[in-house]
Amino acid sequence: MSGVGQRKTKDEVKEALKGIAAEMHNKMERGVPPSMTLPVRAKTNIGFDNKLGVYKYGKKKSTRDATSLGSARQLLRSLHVTEFIEQMIDSGKSSTLREMYYISEAWGHGKFSSQNESNNLAEDLEIVTKCLREDFKLRPEEDGARIIGNVTFEERNRKGDWMRINCRDDVGDSGYGVPYNVESEKLTLVEEDVDFIMAIETGGMFDRLVENGFDEEARCALIHLKGQPARSTRRIMKRMSQEWNKPIIVFADCDPWSFRIYASIAYGAIKTAHISEYLATKGAQYLGITADDILAYDLPSDDLTKQDLSALDSELTDPRFNTGYWKDQINLMKEIGKKAEQQSLAKYGLDFVTDTYLPEKLKEIGLGY
Repeated sequence: MSGVGQRKTKDEVKEALKGIAAEMHNKMERGVPPSMTLPVRAKTNIGFDNKLGVYKYGKKKSTRDATSLGSARQLLRSLHVTEFIEQMIDSGKSSTLREMYYISEAWGHGKFSSQNESNNLAEDLEIVTKCLREDFKLRPEEDGARIIGNVTFEERNRKGDWMRINCRDDVGDSGYGVPYNVESEKLTLVEEDVDFIMAIETGGMFDRLVENGFDEEARCALIHLKGQPARSTRRIMKRMSQEWNKPIIVFADCDPWSFRIYASIAYGAIKTAHISEYLATKGAQYLGITADDILAYDLPSDDLTKQDLSALDSELTDPRFNTGYWKDQINLMKEIGKKAEQQSLAKYGLDFVTDTYLPEKLKEIGLGY
């Protein structure tokens, strides 16, 4: 996606959207069925971009044209969505993806039949227009991350005023809530006094580290990912890493789904490979829990399910895991047939994770304290 990260003006976004309708109209005038060509969004069509250091879509394309009913319906939806976005831009409004799904009830044959159709079309329009979903004033239903640590942001509030917020001193135990738009017109990174940023999968472990004062002891910022991280979460980590030159460390469960959380942070997600360089933090490191940890720390664990084993096999063919480290970890996991949660470290007490496990693991990657 050329120009990614360079936000478009309102006029540029509207011009790009009008271009979709104009192209369809021109084709119809020539007697050619309207069409839209998009990259195939599957792991078989992503490859590593050495220049950008992230995974991007390859050369495989799919074309929707009005000669089939399903594709014609998708093209009709595209026109309805572009009109809806233009209306929001003109009125200064924004919409959740869920709201757009329900608004489509009034679009006749253009009505969405599922939420996924609505979400996917928003991503399709990003690809075609080279704009971002945030430029379209579309936002997700899910919340962004929570942050605790000695980092300071300035956020523009609804009145247009800038608020200065220190994510250690000016927030409660739940931390600073990341907004859906974390670009410079909404959020600026002011100053920091940390050595690294730790992204944590589960709320229970995030709360444990906060209660134990780990952010101050280890001089780090803690980010609760809330499972698979929202786009705003991945974007703010990218900005903190890039603008502050801080390493990103991922601390998650030991299961195939958590490995994919890491991959989406470090290399990009398959669904959003068109904007990987905008969202992914190349150089992000996976700390644990690892298959090695299950054995080394004798952690309580659960048997891998058929779904887990299938997911691990899939990851062995995923280019994002095409390294000796990941192949070893995945194969070891399959060999022992076990998975483990972050909170299994509580076997040794509530302080073990901050007194022993994390200091040992961080020392291994050169972040001892």
